[in-house]
Amino acid sequence: MGFYLNSTSAFSLYKSEIKKPYFVDKTMLLKELFPMVAAGNSHICITRPRRFGKTMAANMIGAFFGKGNEAGNIFDSLNISEVSGYAENLNHYNMIYIDFSKNNEDSDSYQEYIDTIKELLREDLHQAYSQIVFREKGSVTEDFTRIFNQTGDRFIFVLDEWDCIFHKKYITDTDKHRYISFLNTLLKDQPYVQFTYMTGILPIAKYSSGSELNMFAEFTMVNQSMFSQYFGFTDEEVDRLFDKYLENCKQQKLLPCVTRDGLRQWYNGYQTKSGVRVYNPRSVVFALQFNNLGNYWTSAGPYDEIFYYIEHNVADVRDDLALMAAGEAVPAKVQEYASTSMNLATKDEIFSAMVVYGFLSYGDGKVSIPNRELMEKFDEMLLKEPSLGYVYRLAKESDKMLAATLAGDTKTMEKILGYVHDTEVPILSYNHETELSAIVNLVYLSARDQYRIEREEKAGIGYVDFIFYPEDKKADCMILELKVDHTPEEAIQQIKEKRYALKFKGKIGDDDPYTGRILAVGIGYDKKKKNHQCKIEVL
Repeated sequence: MGFYLNSTSAFSLYKSEIKKPYFVDKTMLLKELFPMVAAGNSHICITRPRRFGKTMAANMIGAFFGKGNEAGNIFDSLNISEVSGYAENLNHYNMIYIDFSKNNEDSDSYQEYIDTIKELLREDLHQAYSQIVFREKGSVTEDFTRIFNQTGDRFIFVLDEWDCIFHKKYITDTDKHRYISFLNTLLKDQPYVQFTYMTGILPIAKYSSGSELNMFAEFTMVNQSMFSQYFGFTDEEVDRLFDKYLENCKQQKLLPCVTRDGLRQWYNGYQTKSGVRVYNPRSVVFALQFNNLGNYWTSAGPYDEIFYYIEHNVADVRDDLALMAAGEAVPAKVQEYASTSMNLATKDEIFSAMVVYGFLSYGDGKVSIPNRELMEKFDEMLLKEPSLGYVYRLAKESDKMLAATLAGDTKTMEKILGYVHDTEVPILSYNHETELSAIVNLVYLSARDQYRIEREEKAGIGYVDFIFYPEDKKADCMILELKVDHTPEEAIQQIKEKRYALKFKGKIGDDDPYTGRILAVGIGYDKKKKNHQCKIEVL
């Protein structure tokens, strides 16, 4: 067992995963790979945003196919054990497993980085095949070829985080080409390659020109539906995890602080090519494990990681950011080959990068902020970046707007809305409901810290424009209705007639009802006078 050849690393890591309380069995992915492995000289690359289970899948593949360990005690109890071909493939192949993110982290140049990988590979091969005479100054490819020619042995390559090198500060364009050439020479049309499974964030097509890595079939979240169910959690999987969570809380005599609906709001929203929406798996597991809904996926990087993608072309994306912060999806031409984090010039390139890195979701030709976990980071950016112009100015008024609403101070509310109008906000034409809703979202941005805000939700016998559900059920609830060329009194009347307040009345036996005031908030806008009027009543 060597450093890369038939090592114990993947086996040990996957073995620890299946012992965790919120493990999800994704072993049916292996069934999809059996025909490719059997055919030989097959290559696939699956790219997803970080924290979407790429490395766990790579460890699973390494543990299952590799000769280095007896893995039957792991897989015999998992779904794949019932599939034809299970026994024939289990621990049957020589495995080369390389995690490119864990190699020579102290290197100062590409040459030092790649030389370490080559040296470790050659050491493994020379030790495992000591009967073969290798040329002292031979290459890795030459050594693999000698092994195949003399023994007939072939290898499965599992390459995790293949694109890690592109995020190194020292990497140059020349280095990128040399790295692609290294992979090409190592893998393409080589008789010793049984199968290559490669993962990363960035699509190969961005960096591989012409025919360099065209042997790879590439599967991204946007362009291919195959393999979608193995990366991210589906609704059915989260249902099962939530049932397990409730049982665990019961056994440990803990009060459950996570709700099923909360998991959906916080972590769902990524759309696959087939239209299925999936959850961020890391965040779901952490929320259940720590008994708390919170920001786990993006905790590794602050909001400025999002701002990094837009800072060079704020003017082009500002209006769309305002709409997305309001919960709208906006049209975009997402091309994943344009997703490198460097030299992003156009709006479509910026949004393409944000989709690839998981900050936005893409479906039906539109991009959107997928869930509350990401929305919090966008909100943070809107409140802290003056370069966002009018969007920043509106967001900064949101503390005053919420305080005025709770205090029934309609004059201050009207003054703030007037200020909003007078800033000549580009999207403030009020010709479309989405534009008006975007403004309301921005002027109540800070309310998201205390409220779950739902737009156009079914309530009573109709659909209300906005409902503000307080996180603290003793706090005031708010129902907000917007009217153009109608009075706020008419908005209040609609709230009453359609009985929107029933959303807060609770159900019989509800042991945690809303007990605060229910505020009916009517906002009217007069197109001719170009002014706003507000009215608040306690229901």
